[in-house]
Amino acid sequence: MSLEIKTATIDPVRQTYAHIARRFGEKPASRYQEATYDAQAAVNFHYRPLWMPEKELNDPTHTALTMQDWYALKDPRQFYYGAYVQNRAKMQDTAESNYAFFEKRNLASLIEESVKTRIITGLLPLRHVEQTANLNMMSCCAYGYGTALTQACLYAAMDRLGIAQYLSRIGLSLDDNSGESLAVAKKAWMEDPAWQGVRALCEELLVHKDWGELFVAQNLVVDTLLNIVFYQHFDNWLSANGARDISMLTEFMQSCLKDQAGWADNVLKTLAAENEANREQLKSWMEKWQEKAFAAYRPIIADLFGGEAENILAETAAQIQQRAAKTGLIEKGK
Repeated sequence: MSLEIKTATIDPVRQTYAHIARRFGEKPASRYQEATYDAQAAVNFHYRPLWMPEKELNDPTHTALTMQDWYALKDPRQFYYGAYVQNRAKMQDTAESNYAFFEKRNLASLIEESVKTRIITGLLPLRHVEQTANLNMMSCCAYGYGTALTQACLYAAMDRLGIAQYLSRIGLSLDDNSGESLAVAKKAWMEDPAWQGVRALCEELLVHKDWGELFVAQNLVVDTLLNIVFYQHFDNWLSANGARDISMLTEFMQSCLKDQAGWADNVLKTLAAENEANREQLKSWMEKWQEKAFAAYRPIIADLFGGEAENILAETAAQIQQRAAKTGLIEKGK
């Protein structure tokens, strides 16, 4: 006796949702497309925001920037919730492994006390900067327009919360989980003159209204500064002073900042290419916040690196200009 198994092909009545088909045609859509495009409500609101009655709940006029289609600000990483969580879970597994290795082998005991103090007062206060970055990106999510932009801003916000938590973990790894290092770092953040300009800058950013300007200030200016100063130059200083093992504890931060920079550059490039008014506005914001950020961070950079501070700021300025040229905010070579 033999069995013959036959298969039948059933053609679906629809390949995707109607609103996706209107954008991309009647064909199978990606998970990112189905989870992103036109997901934001645009009509039939029951009320306006009680705290801002002159605006709609989802209103494109929260920024001076304009777009014919805000969904052009797509994420090149194709992150929707599932893809983002899976990607960051892998990064977190690596980070947890690094922290476990550091603590199991008591690598903190190999670091001189003077260097530990420098880490606590020069690096750990960044957890407050990262909390500000978290709130800044949450603001971009709340007041931005179109799910393509706002969901990516939310993911960026959660990255910054994770970075703040891992900076706290560094302190706990240095003080045997007593929390003393975090108290010292907070005191430095609140009272050390070198940090007060950074505190003032964070407070100014937190109350800023235009999400587009906030996006430029955080993702193009401040993040470039953080990456070069703390995750390149300070990292090199630690390696030269017997604390190179700290590098494995900041790998998560560096990976997140690199990943976010690629996404942010794509957003800025699309905005700048939309019209000349956008490009000029973005350029103006970049110049404004670069001046403010450099003035704010100059004291702490000088405290950490002495006479090298101006060279580091010049390197940062060059990197910002390079990113601006890449995204079309300025002409290359200028």
